[in-house]
Amino acid sequence: MWNSSTRDISFKRRGMHAWLACALAAAIATAGFSACAVPPVVNVPQAQANSLAFALADRDQRLDSLQTPAVMEYSGANGHFKAREQVVVRRPASLRVEAMSPLGVALVVTAEGGQVAVFDPSKNTLARGAATAATLDRFARIPMAPQQAVRLLLGLAPDSAMLGFAPSGSNDVGDMKVLTYGRPDGTTDELGFSDRHLVLVRNKLPGGETGYEVRYSDYRDIGGIEFPYQVEASFPAAGTTIKLRYERPIVDGQIDDSLFVLSPGPGTRQLNLGEPGAAAAARG
Repeated sequence: MWNSSTRDISFKRRGMHAWLACALAAAIATAGFSACAVPPVVNVPQAQANSLAFALADRDQRLDSLQTPAVMEYSGANGHFKAREQVVVRRPASLRVEAMSPLGVALVVTAEGGQVAVFDPSKNTLARGAATAATLDRFARIPMAPQQAVRLLLGLAPDSAMLGFAPSGSNDVGDMKVLTYGRPDGTTDELGFSDRHLVLVRNKLPGGETGYEVRYSDYRDIGGIEFPYQVEASFPAAGTTIKLRYERPIVDGQIDDSLFVLSPGPGTRQLNLGEPGAAAAARG
């Protein structure tokens, strides 16, 4: 039978139990709440992808120019051949390529300020026109606008701005981690990494076709930065593939602005690439 005294004892015990529960909870919290807390879930693949993208963005900030002798190998509609070249590029869109022959310089192509210039020493002709993917394809064998071509030759991502965003996806292909970036126009850029080096840049068109694919290899240390000595670029629409082997690359060296400007000499015949037959005359 319950009476007032037993009720009082029961209430006191309940109060004591409640106080002990509160004290125990406070003690646990004081001793270290983290011991009872659930640790945050880490998305390891996403963290790895973000780390690779961050390293590439840092590289994008550091690399500005390249000067090197190179061996270029071309395969396409115009046949298959190799040529020695002197390559100079500087961001954002300055380019100079000297094609060499056993007798010296066979052709000089420059791109600067939205204009391309082509000098043929054997005919003493200097042709100028708009610096487009078509003109660079014809004279430098790279079917890209100058800014894209410069980034390709430097081993950078297709666009600096894309590196400010997290990749839209990532997956493993063999020993390569591939990051995917979607663009508003429906195209997709895929960046492949192996041993934290950028080894693949692939552009996919909205229909899924490959716009171009570039592979980088033979990375070596140049003044504290890892740089690829081998570049292979394929352009399915143009049906061409070019391979470049850099021989003595210098990155971020001093480059005079005049290197990207071609001026006519005595008796030089000047051509406008926009005129019919001018491109054929410039190339020979």
